[in-house]
Amino acid sequence: MLRLTDFGEADRIVTFFTLEQGKLQGVARGAKRSKKRFAGALEAFAHLKLQLQLGGSLTTLSSADIVSIFPGIRADLVKIGCAAYACELVERLTPDEEPAPRLFRLLYCYLERLDQAPPSPSDRRFFAVNLLKILGYQPDLRVRGISEETARLLALAMQTGRFGAISFPEPLLREADLLLNPAIDLHLDRELRSLAFLKEVGG
Repeated sequence: MLRLTDFGEADRIVTFFTLEQGKLQGVARGAKRSKKRFAGALEAFAHLKLQLQLGGSLTTLSSADIVSIFPGIRADLVKIGCAAYACELVERLTPDEEPAPRLFRLLYCYLERLDQAPPSPSDRRFFAVNLLKILGYQPDLRVRGISEETARLLALAMQTGRFGAISFPEPLLREADLLLNPAIDLHLDRELRSLAFLKEVGG
């Protein structure tokens, strides 16, 4: 699940990312009043099995069963910030109802990695550069402002396909951001809230 927002007095709008249909929105009726109906499933970052009723202008969420809530993420503020960053990027950079199975797998693997391992600044850059590549926004690694080593590591990150395989030394993390952040900002209409949170918690 990417995002949850209140809708009226009792309902909530759920934004979720699916393997087969891409990003979807649905209304969870009565979710604010009834804690039993969705049994705590409507949580940020949760991996869910959903039952939907299609039709009309808004999909209705009939039920949500938890596959995983990634408990290892929820006990660490930096992990929460990293997961929020990934989900916010997917939500804001992807169109509705456009399948993106490679991006689904990238997001799932990143959340799984955050759940099981210490938060890694290198993993967050790995996610960002691969997201840009999948969406067709791959940055030009030949631009000035980054070293050959940073460009090499970013290129390897787009080739290896496995979190934890690439490690950026601290100075190269900052160089990678000089390339990745503007490439992302180019497609946003406002700043990322999750990135501001990450800066506060030291992530």
